[in-house]
Amino acid sequence: MSALAGNYKRKKISFIKGKGSFLITADGKKYLDFVQGIAVNCLGHANQKLINAINKQSKKLWHISNAFIIPEGERLAKRLVERTFADSVIFQNSGAEATEAAIKVARRYFYSIGKSHKTRIICIKNSFHGRTIATIHASGSKKMTLGFGPKVPGFDHFEYGNHEKLKKLINKNTAAIMIETIMGEGGIKVIPNWCVKAIRELCNKKDILLILDEVQCGIGRSGKFFAFEHAKVKPDIVPIAKGIGGGFPIGAVLMTKKVAKAMIPGTHGSTFGGNPLAMAVGNAVLDQVNNKLLNNVNKLSKYFFSRLNNLKSDYPQIIKEVRGMGLLIGLQLHNDQTKFIEKLMDNKLLTIRAAENVVRILPPLNVKRNEIDLAVKIMTKVCKELKK
Repeated sequence: MSALAGNYKRKKISFIKGKGSFLITADGKKYLDFVQGIAVNCLGHANQKLINAINKQSKKLWHISNAFIIPEGERLAKRLVERTFADSVIFQNSGAEATEAAIKVARRYFYSIGKSHKTRIICIKNSFHGRTIATIHASGSKKMTLGFGPKVPGFDHFEYGNHEKLKKLINKNTAAIMIETIMGEGGIKVIPNWCVKAIRELCNKKDILLILDEVQCGIGRSGKFFAFEHAKVKPDIVPIAKGIGGGFPIGAVLMTKKVAKAMIPGTHGSTFGGNPLAMAVGNAVLDQVNNKLLNNVNKLSKYFFSRLNNLKSDYPQIIKEVRGMGLLIGLQLHNDQTKFIEKLMDNKLLTIRAAENVVRILPPLNVKRNEIDLAVKIMTKVCKELKK
């Protein structure tokens, strides 16, 4: 019996090594990994440049307190600022911590300008912002909050797409609207560009902040460095994680100068956030998530979506919809996706579930065309088996 707690329902399989898009078991079986740690390993397994960065930095310095200047973190923060809307960065260890920090930044900003009553955050019901006590209540999911009461106050919710409800929720106490630009756990729902623009305009009109959660959809996953770039808007606060570390735990909050001014010494901290080893890896990730890679993501995404839509046309009784953007892809099935995912795994293709009967497909950003072909071949085989 495992000494691990039972909070994960683990599949009865384990891997000892990986390379690129593939994972390998102890007995040599090779699986095409289109989970990649749930959009974490943006450059696949055992990326040589990331290995080199870890090896080089590990021989110098792993960890040092944020009480001192950390050059590797200064460099990564500067590069993120130069590449994005942001003026300042706070490093964390995970997506949940980054989202928590984003909430704190929004509330602290209004406190700093004499509007301490503005504390409430509006979110989409059944979204996903992490698993801390605050972020599960931000998500507005009964399933996630069950047994973790009392309810954390300060969050209001509207149904996906219900802009009229969103407008009615805004009052004198509203500090921000926080949404995932592409909802991951919620079923790979892309917030339309017009919608993101309308929410930005609403925030401007009501003098509230816009927080765009790009923990899963950021760092090239959508075909642009950030998914909100498709809508050509400028958010106030953006929490990130997953892809920025390429498999190493890194989170961050990106902010405009306006809100960052509120985060004076003592307002927030993270023991491990921004340590030299993590920052060295983050810089190595940015070296590779460049325009050439993003162009290839868009090219391969177009090809992958075309193949998947053809599969949907061939098996309309199984596949209801192909969703997503870039290499954040969802196959919505008519029925529960459990059997479909199991059969894919039986055929050496790894995927993961999301809400609304969605099969989540998350290849590395440097996936190869022939690997996409192999995935579609396996999906076609499974569809044929299930059609019988």
